[in-house]
Amino acid sequence: MLHRLVRRRAPRPNVRAAPPHPEPAPGEQPPAGPDPMPSGACAPDRPDGPRRRARRAVRRDLYAAGLAALLVTAAVVVGHAIESADGTLRVNWPPLYARWDPHTGPGTPAALCVAVLVVGYGPPLAARLPWRRLLLAAWAAAMAWTWSLALVDGWHRGIAERLTTRYEYLTVIDRFDDVGAALRGFTGHILMDAPDNWPAHVAGHPPGAVLTFVGLDRAGLGGGAWAAVFVLTVGTSAAAAALVALRALTDEPTARRAAPFLVLAPAAIWMGVSADGYFTAVAAWGLALLALAATRTVRAPRLTAFGAGLLLGLTCYLSYGLTLYALLAGTVLLLARTARPLPPALAGVALVAAAFTLAGFNWWEGYRLLVERYYQGAAGIRPYSYWVWGNLACTVAVTGLATAAGARRALGAAPGALARGWRRAAGPADRFTVLLLAALLAVAAADLSGMSKAETERIWLPFALWLLPAAALLPDRGLRVWLAGQAVLALVINHLLFTGW
Repeated sequence: MLHRLVRRRAPRPNVRAAPPHPEPAPGEQPPAGPDPMPSGACAPDRPDGPRRRARRAVRRDLYAAGLAALLVTAAVVVGHAIESADGTLRVNWPPLYARWDPHTGPGTPAALCVAVLVVGYGPPLAARLPWRRLLLAAWAAAMAWTWSLALVDGWHRGIAERLTTRYEYLTVIDRFDDVGAALRGFTGHILMDAPDNWPAHVAGHPPGAVLTFVGLDRAGLGGGAWAAVFVLTVGTSAAAAALVALRALTDEPTARRAAPFLVLAPAAIWMGVSADGYFTAVAAWGLALLALAATRTVRAPRLTAFGAGLLLGLTCYLSYGLTLYALLAGTVLLLARTARPLPPALAGVALVAAAFTLAGFNWWEGYRLLVERYYQGAAGIRPYSYWVWGNLACTVAVTGLATAAGARRALGAAPGALARGWRRAAGPADRFTVLLLAALLAVAAADLSGMSKAETERIWLPFALWLLPAAALLPDRGLRVWLAGQAVLALVINHLLFTGW
C-alpha cells in the first residue's frame, strides 16, 4: 500500500496564462497590474501594433496628398512666371487650359446639393444597394454632378456653345454631306498649310470623332445643345463601366468602395462638355466588356469579347493617343490569366479598322500628318521641360488629392502584388493594385511621348478614370473627409476658373 502511495504522481497544478489586458480606449489609463520587468531592466523591442501602423499609414497618405498639392502649386507659380516672361506655354492659367474668372451660376446650388448628398449618403448606399441599382445610381449621380458643374458657367457658355467654337467638330458638319468623299480626302486637310485645313480638334483626331456628330446631325439632333447633351449623357456612363470592370477583375466590395469617388470626381469639370468625355465612355465600356469576357461572368463570353473589340477598335478611330489602351486591355487579360477573348476581340477591332480603311481613310497616314501638324501649332513652342511635369499637375487637378493618397498605397503594395501575381497567388487587392499600376504606366507613356503638351486635363480623361478608384484603398475612418476634399477641389476650380479646350 505504501509503495503505491509513493509512486502516485502528484497532481499537476492548473496553470493558465493570464489573459492580456484589454487595449485601453484613447485617453484612458491602462489597468494597474504587477510590473512585468524588474526595476532598471530594459523592455524588449515590441513590434508596432495595428493601430500604430494605421496611424503611420494615414500620415503617409497626408504626406502624399501634400506633395501632390505642392506639385500643383509649383506648376502654377513656375507656369505663370514662364508665361509672363515669354508666353511659350500658350495657356492663360498654367498648367490648366483656363482663364481666371471667379463666378457663380445656376448650377452652383445644385452642385453644392449633389456634393453634400454624395458625401453624406454615397458610401453607405454604395455598400448596400443591389448591384444593378448601384450601377444606375452611379450613372445618375455622376450625371447630376457633371450637369451641375457645367451649369455653373450657364446654359449657353457652359453647355450649348461648348462644342461650337472654331476649334470644334460642329463647324465642319456641312463638309460631310458626302461622307465617302470626306473620308477619302480627310488626310489632305490635316496640315496647317493644306487647302481648307481642318480645325484643330478635327485635324487632331481620326474621323470617327467628327463622324459621331455628323451622325447626330443626320438623326435630327444637330446643333451645340444636342451635341452637348449626347456627350454629357454618354460620358458620365463611364463611372458605371469602371464599376463593372472593377467587380469582374477584383471583387464587389472593392468596386463598391470606389463608387463614390468615381461619381464625385473633379474630372467631371472636363467630362462635360468635352468630346473627350465621350471617348472616355467608349473606351471604358470596351474594357469593361473585355473584363466580363475574360472572367467569363457573362453567358456569351465570345460575343461579349467581340463587342469589346468593336468598342476598342472605335476608340482607336476616335483618338490616336488611345491606342495606349492596348496596355490596359493586356492587363485585363493578364489579371484574368486567359487569352480566350483575344481572337474575337481582335476580330472586332479588325472589322472597325477594315470599315474605315475601305472607306478611304488611312490611319497611319493620318497619324504621321498629325505629328507634323502638332508641331506646326502651339506644340512647336511649348517647352517640354515644363509640360513633362506640368501635365502631372494637371492630372492631380483632374483626379484629386484622394487619388494621390490612394496611389501612394498602391505603389507601396506593388512589389508584393507583383510577386504574388508571378506565383499565381494574387488576391483581389493584388489585382486591383496591378490595374492601378497599368493606368499609371499609361499616363507615364503618354507624358513622356511629348504628344500631349498642355490640355491633358481633358486629353487624359480616359486614363484618369482608372486612377480614381485608387481612393478605395483609403481606410474607412476619414473616407468622407477625402470624398469631401474631392468635391471641394472641383467646386473651387469650376468657380474660380473658366476652363476651355
